Amino acid sequence: MKKSLLLLLFLIGIANVSMAQDDAIQKFFSKYMEDDRFSRVYISPKMMQMAGGFLKSNAGTDAEAKELGTLIGKIKGIRILSSEEVEGMTLYKDAMATLDKNQYEELMDIQDKGSSLKFMVREEGGLIKELTMLSGDAKSFTLLSMLGSFTYEDLNLLAEKTDIPGMDQYGKGPKGPK
Repeated sequence: MKKSLLLLLFLIGIANVSMAQDDAIQKFFSKYMEDDRFSRVYISPKMMQMAGGFLKSNAGTDAEAKELGTLIGKIKGIRILSSEEVEGMTLYKDAMATLDKNQYEELMDIQDKGSSLKFMVREEGGLIKELTMLSGDAKSFTLLSMLGSFTYEDLNLLAEKTDIPGMDQYGKGPKGPK
């Protein structure tokens, strides 16, 4: 009985830590939802499922289109917050402070002449559950969060074959974990 109770409390704790991290990113997004200086994009899991299904069903004999449809169907949501009218480095530092660095592995970090670009992943069970990109400089800021269940190969294909914002920068970096 005690072991069952301890196991239940442990599982609740793990779920709370996972939700708290997602809440931290959502909280950061929410902070700027009504700020007209920002462009905000949210693509729901249903929309990604529909897009993937559309690609697969209209691919005919095109194996690459079917593969891309399956890949897009793995995306559970995309959130983008972007502005070219803000002090981006301040927001970059604020966003970095929001993230629990113990849950994210850095893939790429570029610091160049007053600008920063960072790609990080959050993995669970050997799969990437979130790809996060943060970019800031003197006049602009971008935060991209893509949720799903991916392999590094999936992310490399997304970078090569789609126009998802931020993936062009991902494609210029290393192709997998450090």
